[in-house]
Parts: sequence; C-alpha cells; structure tokens
Amino acid sequence: MAVEDFLRTAVSRRTALKAGAATFLGSQLALMEGLAVAPMRPALAADTRPSDIQFDIGRFVHPAQTFNDGAGDVVADFGVTFALLIPAKLGRRPRESDQRLLSRALDTIEDHFPMSPAGIFVHVHWGLPYFNRLPQRIVRAHMPRLLSDRTRSVLEESPKFPTDVAAENPTIQKDRFNVPVVIERNDVLFHLKSDSVRNTADVLAWLSGSNHLNGRRVESPDFDGLFHFQRARLQFVQPGMPRKVADAAAAANPALYEYHTRINPDSSMTMGFVDQQVDSTAPTAQVVTFVGSSHARLTTADHGDYFDNGSICHFSHDIEDLFQFYALPHQDPRHPDGEPFTERLQYMFRSNELGTTNGIATAGNADQFKNGGGAAFVNNRFQGADAAARGAADAGGTFAPGNQTLDATFTGKPRIGHEVALQRSSRAADGTPLHIRNDGPGFDSMDVPSFQDFPGGTTFPAGTNQFKLQFLAFVPTSEFFRAMRVNAAAQDLQAQDHVDPDDNGVERFITATRRQNFLTPPRRHRSFPLIEKT
Repeated sequence: MAVEDFLRTAVSRRTALKAGAATFLGSQLALMEGLAVAPMRPALAADTRPSDIQFDIGRFVHPAQTFNDGAGDVVADFGVTFALLIPAKLGRRPRESDQRLLSRALDTIEDHFPMSPAGIFVHVHWGLPYFNRLPQRIVRAHMPRLLSDRTRSVLEESPKFPTDVAAENPTIQKDRFNVPVVIERNDVLFHLKSDSVRNTADVLAWLSGSNHLNGRRVESPDFDGLFHFQRARLQFVQPGMPRKVADAAAAANPALYEYHTRINPDSSMTMGFVDQQVDSTAPTAQVVTFVGSSHARLTTADHGDYFDNGSICHFSHDIEDLFQFYALPHQDPRHPDGEPFTERLQYMFRSNELGTTNGIATAGNADQFKNGGGAAFVNNRFQGADAAARGAADAGGTFAPGNQTLDATFTGKPRIGHEVALQRSSRAADGTPLHIRNDGPGFDSMDVPSFQDFPGGTTFPAGTNQFKLQFLAFVPTSEFFRAMRVNAAAQDLQAQDHVDPDDNGVERFITATRRQNFLTPPRRHRSFPLIEKT
C-alpha cells in the first residue's frame, strides 16, 4: 500500500489529526517513498539501553565516513534518513495521570518498534507555553539558570532575528518569499526519526487514535482531548535526495523547478554543500547538555538535577529561494552576474581560507552550474572567532600567493560567509563546537506565498511545494542560540565594513516563517516534566 493510502486509512475522522493535516502529510510521505535508498547499517550496539540524553543515538547509527569529491577528504556523519516533526498544543492543563499515560504510550511505541533506524526513535521537546501552565515556583526551583546571568533561565522564547521578515526589521525584504516570521506557541514537539517514512506515519497515526501499531492491533492512548496536533513537517537527510526530489518535481512542472539540474546530485542539502561534517558539531551529546562537559559549562545545572542531561532545541521552518541561489547570468536583473559555484561556496563558507591558493577551498568545475558546479563535500574549517570580522574588513585586499592572510578575500572586497560568521560565537574556548545540528531539507507548501520566478517572468500561485530547511539544533541555552544566530546574520559587520548585502552569507536566500525554542528534558523526564511535583 502506498504511504498516502496507508495514512488515509490509518487516520480516521475520530482521531486528533485533522483530515487536512493528514492529506498534507500523506502527500509528502508519498513523494519521498521510493526516492530514499535504504542505508547499509551495522548491527545494533551491544549495549542497547537508551541514553538519558534523548537525542544521543549515535551508537545506533552507522559511524562517520570519509568522502572526497574533489575538495579533499571530508569526514561526515549522516544519521537517520527521515524526521517527522509534529508540534502540538494542549487543550487543557495536564494531570499526573496524563504523565503516566504518555509515558506508557512512549514505552509502547518502543516495545513495538526496535530502537534503531529501521524502527523508530522518539524524542519529546517541551515549549515555554507548557512550562507557563505549571506553578512557577516549581519551575523556578528546577529550571537551570545561566551562569553568566543567574536571573535568566536556560529556556527563553526565540526572538525575531535581524534578517527575519518582521515589522521590527523594516529594511529586510526578500526577493521572492517575503513572509513575516511567526514565533510559534506550541506546548510540545514530537520528533520521530526513522529510515522508513511509513514507520513515522504509523506512530503518528497511533498517537492520533488509529489503534494499530506496526501491523498489530494496539489500543491507542486516550488523551481525552489533551493534544491538538498542528501541521507536521517532514525532514529528509540523505546524500542525493534533494536532487532526486527536485528532478521528480521538475518532471511534473519544469518551470516551477527550473534550477533542478544545478543541485549537486551527491549532496544531502538543497544548497549543494553538505553540512554534516563531523568537526563542525559537538563531539558528544553531553557537550550541549545543561550540565555541560570538560569543554564548557554554561548553566547552573549539576549532575543529579532534574534537568541535568537536558538541552535546548531550536526549531524553525525556512523557505529556500533556490531560484536566486542557482541563478544563471542575466537571469535576474537584480543580480545580473548570476551565482556560479565559486560565489555559492563563499556564501556558505568563507573567502579567506588559509592553506589555499586564492582563499577558497576549491574553484569547482569548468561548468560552474551543471550538477552544482563543484564539490558537495567541503571542509568547514575553524580559523578563530575573529575570522569573519577580518574577512568583512578585507584590509589585505585580494587573497593570492604572497598575500595569504585572513585579512584578504578571494574577490578582494569585503565578504562574509555563513559558516565563518556562525563561528564568531559557536565554540568553546578550546575550539569545540557547542551545538549539534539535526536540520535537513523539506519539500512542502507550508507558508509559501504567490511569487514570481524572475522579474517579468512566470507568477506561481500560493501553496506550491518549495524546498525548505527544516532547521533543528541542540544547544546548551536559548541565549547561546540567540547570540549564534545574530552573529551568523552579521548585520553589524555588514554595516561596519560596508559589505554588499549580496556578499553576506546565505541570509538573502532564506526566509524563516516560523520559530520556537523548546526544552529537551532528560529521557527519564520526557513525559510532561515536573507534573509529578505540582
């Protein structure tokens, strides 16, 4: 049975998942079915006990591998292929009986599916609206605080960031997807990960009332109207899948995906460059927990505290403007030079990479557009927290033999790359990354407005499927993510050093339409944390 038919059958009108949401989800799962390649996975780890850190699942997934497609050896780690992300709001204040019911439901899922990529991983994240429902004296007694400012909690709501479309940012205008960002107010985010889209749909349907789990009749939990599931979002991470999805979509509507042959067929990301490099993420899950590690500790949490092995999860939904990112010369009069591989590489990484001839890791292929125009696997080097500021100032002019310095750039003019700007504050004092990215592409119609491909060109109606970045990252505190995202936007450097906005990272290519911060509790408290203390 096709996934779309399966979901339609599994989710009845009596369930908490509305018919419209089921139709949307089914169409996305059906699109992905058959495009993914079943990864070769090792045998399960000898110790199959789950970690108290919910997202610490590395030993259940294949180890990192070395890749080289023209830009040198890159060690990358591709995790579980699919993630189904389902926000939910609560219809009433939860009770301790609800805590026990959800805990049993999560255990039941894991009893019927192996804890492996072939089965399912279930993570549960809780938003500030949930904690605001609880007695605040209890929340204050158990919620870790910032070591840098003990008046502040580790969990604060996401602000609107400097390059988001918002009334607070009147100068920010996107070429196509000019959608104001919404800070969502969900109580909880269910996060289902599997190599099988069918498994994720099956679990969601069971939580929603299908009474069937992994081919068996299993009574669904009766949450008594507690959960109101919002629109689910499907993420996929596998080398080559973005190009496969784009090719399939272009076969049905060539004009709407005219750029599809410019997506690198080896990349896991729609913008052509993988971002699963091992040395660009925290080496262990412990590093990004509240209690921290030998690399850094940012909160008041101690081992044994209620939320010790917890973390902050930032979740956002971003529309990617691939018409602009892959524009050919003279295709768009606003950017007449187009975006060859060498430009896209600088937008994503940096223009002042030491150890190179001209400041960039690779010059790519003779054809700068076909199949991405160059390598998908590029090392994301850390050259110090000041590397972005030095490239933005460009005091050294053009990066060339005899002038190979962080103060020079490939083009000889001020430039800022996305990754180098993020590195302004993303690492500990010893250089260790303090974040774990779990983001990946999506492909859906959510929040997509009517838009024009190029000035004077074709106008497409609202609600078309577009590529998304379903962004999710684990960090030690909300404030840590806020500072990192502001630094990645680099609006201060752009103004200070008169950097052309077209030369500042990937900000103009991405429109965030939704954001929210969540607290990911330790596994032992993943079901309605703190309710038992109220």
